[in-house]
Amino acid sequence: MKGKTIAPLTNVALCMRAVERATKRPKHLPGMVAFYGPSGWGKTFSACYVANKYRAYYVECKSTWTRKAILLAICKELGIAPARTIYEIAEQITEHLRMTQRVLIIDEMDHIVEKKAVEIIRDIYDGAGTPILLIGEERLPVKLKKWERFHGRILDWIPARPVDLEDARVLTQFYAKKVKIRDDLLQRIVELAKGSVRRVCVNLSRVEEEALGMGLKEIGLKEWGNKALWTGEAPARRVAV
Repeated sequence: MKGKTIAPLTNVALCMRAVERATKRPKHLPGMVAFYGPSGWGKTFSACYVANKYRAYYVECKSTWTRKAILLAICKELGIAPARTIYEIAEQITEHLRMTQRVLIIDEMDHIVEKKAVEIIRDIYDGAGTPILLIGEERLPVKLKKWERFHGRILDWIPARPVDLEDARVLTQFYAKKVKIRDDLLQRIVELAKGSVRRVCVNLSRVEEEALGMGLKEIGLKEWGNKALWTGEAPARRVAV
């Protein structure tokens, strides 16, 4: 996964491997795969890469969507004019996916679970047979256990991995291009991130800004000193004595 705009992170590779397995599976095996993990771990970033790589259809669900809104959003992504009823729209989507056999990526799958609309996705999958990648939060596998028929159609469950030092090194090429950040400071950033790619990116940008302000082209823990790094926690209110 080489390129100037996409970082070859661990989770990008995992997400792509999941889709590859679904697309190359024997036809008698289920074709849905789930990629799940905590917020900020780079799941959506990975899914967007896969969508571009495979020319997949990508839909990011919203908490306010109804069952019909979900179908309308998929229709929009597929580029087809929706019919009037939920049944007709679902049939349109199924037929289009059956004809194209392109991967469908559904991000924020937890919203569909909360709306109890998972059977709509199962109906589409059963009718089309096209691979479907589900992106969700850490408890997505547990939530889907309530729908046994849906749960049984999952080919593989792929947990996202926390950001590591190697990922942080790669991210410096995108978020700290003007300075060299040594491994001791990178490791500290990774530890404070608690798995979150997003927090690493914020801190890399912060370190670069501080280093340039100090007139440095290279920075490590020694130069960084006691300066604060972003952990995602709001600062405690100072109470005057």
